[in-house]
Amino acid sequence: MTPTLRTDRLLFRPYRPEDEDDFVELLSDEVVCRWMGQERCSEAEIRTIYRSILTDVYGKNLFDVWAVWSDGDYVGHAEIKKTGNVDGHEAVAALVRKHWGQGLGRELVQGLLSYAADTLGLEEVYGMVGAENTASLALCERLGFRHVRDVVSDTGGVTKMLVVSTAQDTPEPSPSGHLSR
Repeated sequence: MTPTLRTDRLLFRPYRPEDEDDFVELLSDEVVCRWMGQERCSEAEIRTIYRSILTDVYGKNLFDVWAVWSDGDYVGHAEIKKTGNVDGHEAVAALVRKHWGQGLGRELVQGLLSYAADTLGLEEVYGMVGAENTASLALCERLGFRHVRDVVSDTGGVTKMLVVSTAQDTPEPSPSGHLSR
């Protein structure tokens, strides 16, 4: 069962039925989708994906996926899961565009890495970042991710496969009891 997590400014909690419109809005943004490396879907397809999170992903305990909130505002989406993309677990993070540039991306990824280390016992976590997504690549570099290889799609798009050790900087609770790195 996906637990609720907290960092200094973020609340990671499992999605609820009432979060559907927030999720749809996030994945309807073509810029967000481009940086996530996915094709933009129709609203109906996004709603189907959302409902499958609630029924299949949570119902079958397939992997952890969260709605991410800050001060009562939906700011993004986070996942950590085993995928066919990498030989291990992949972290997935997306922020609502109006929340870019506020340091929330760093805090979101650090929260995922802390969870991966402390709860899942993972020694490393992978990330897949579009080669043109310079902001996310710079963030990953600051967090200690290293380049593994480039993945080239059938259409010629390049995605950087990155990996980071979760042991490099052991997370410790902040004075407020929240996870931090």
